[in-house]
Amino acid sequence: MTEIIQSVNAIAWGPVMLVLLLGTGIYLSVGLRFATVRKIPVALGLLLGGRKGKGEGDISPFAALMTSLSATIGTGNIAGVATAIALGGPGALLWMWITALVGMATKYAEAVCAVRFRETDSNGNFSGGPMYYIRNGLHRRWHWLGYAFAIFGSLAGFGIANTVQSNSVSEILRDSFSVPPLATGFVLMVLVGAVILGGIRRISTVASWLVPFMALSYILMSLVVLAVNLEHIPHAIAVIVDSAFNGSAAAGGFAGATVMAALRFGVARGIFSNEAGLGSAPIAHAAARTNEPVEQGMIAMLGTFIDTLVVCTMTGLVIVIMDVLPSGESGAVLTSMAFANAFPGGEYVVTIGLCLFAFTTMIGWSFYGERCVVYLAGTRGILPFRLAWVVAIPVGTVIQLDLVWLIADTLNAFMAIPNLIALLLLSPLVFKLSREYFSRGKQ
Repeated sequence: MTEIIQSVNAIAWGPVMLVLLLGTGIYLSVGLRFATVRKIPVALGLLLGGRKGKGEGDISPFAALMTSLSATIGTGNIAGVATAIALGGPGALLWMWITALVGMATKYAEAVCAVRFRETDSNGNFSGGPMYYIRNGLHRRWHWLGYAFAIFGSLAGFGIANTVQSNSVSEILRDSFSVPPLATGFVLMVLVGAVILGGIRRISTVASWLVPFMALSYILMSLVVLAVNLEHIPHAIAVIVDSAFNGSAAAGGFAGATVMAALRFGVARGIFSNEAGLGSAPIAHAAARTNEPVEQGMIAMLGTFIDTLVVCTMTGLVIVIMDVLPSGESGAVLTSMAFANAFPGGEYVVTIGLCLFAFTTMIGWSFYGERCVVYLAGTRGILPFRLAWVVAIPVGTVIQLDLVWLIADTLNAFMAIPNLIALLLLSPLVFKLSREYFSRGKQ
């Protein structure tokens, strides 16, 4: 079974998928005349100026962004970046940046469609995302894609955002502080349960406080390392650019990397980190208090900007500047080694960061899975899903997760397919809504 799933996974995340994800982002960027890059200052103004939001919805636009960031800022920002650099060389970071720039257009289009086609469930809460903009925006012959997305989305989270996350936290706490894995699992179960049983309002409240704190703290510690090594930053950037187009030579335990490896792992890990195109983030943005889909789209695209162009960049630069690639390590261990070499106790920055990032991923993705269940079974499915989500957390700390991770990662790719098809079909509407909004002199 493992070999079969590995084969399916290799196809699902193969060149065709990466081209489809990048191609959709490029197409949307061109169709929007690169407004997603040009309007970054405007988007920041909207985010800071309208924290409460105006219009219908369950949570503020700011809270919607923080909820989506709670799910996207995760182990990918620490372990994923390090893995990309270890397998693809420093040049992988440049391709992550490029992926993020075009991914901003994808995330923008997702949120525009999510707000435009959202619904209210029988409890009066807003539901949206790919399954709803497929059902309400496309012809009936495409509606099966909405069900496919909801099935994949409701199941994928139990792997990548639940058991895998709790397992990562239990391992690092066991190695760093000798905490028994099951104890970590039960503590996480209580903490996550206390948040998600309160629904989207409690999830968004916790995310609105915790996400800015953890992201800013991690960025600040990274900036301390960069400030101390200020003179090495130009050389590090030169190495990243050169490696992206010329490959990386072997050094120490680092086996070297080709240009194709830098491209492949940079794009794949960039998408894994910011989730642009997977269809997860628009589920959170659909709950925002707003009557302007375009405004929420601009706020949503900041998620990709913050996640990859800011947080992932911090991790990547610290790894390159501290020159830890020759160690031959990968993942969180490589990032931990970089910070440990930068200042005494630096490895604990990574330990605490991983714990916080994993926790927020669990609460953010629980909402995504829940809304998928609501689409499939109605509101009667909410409580059973929440209970199943909480119970799965300690289980993840004590079982082998290789197969679970493989299945979840494959389902994650399958989520992207219906979403990208819908975005391409709805792109004329996205372009039209954007032109109308900006022609009104709004921004």
